[in-house]
Amino acid sequence: MFGGLDYLSKGKMFAGILNSDLVARVGPVANDQALKKPHTRPMDFTGRSMTGYLYVSQDGTTSAAQLRTWLIGG
Repeated sequence: MFGGLDYLSKGKMFAGILNSDLVARVGPVANDQALKKPHTRPMDFTGRSMTGYLYVSQDGTTSAAQLRTWLIGG
């Protein structure tokens, strides 16, 4: 979809990997709250921020618990 590896559920992307960042779909409602978490920044792959998606740097996914938070919530 965006030049990286992406994962789909029911035909929609929920996560991906671009360079060393995790791309996480958090949805538009949770977007602002998710961006307050450490190691996150807006996904701006097209040069414009995409509400509902964000980048999580490598430092934000070093443990299984951190990664699980972005992939299944919690």
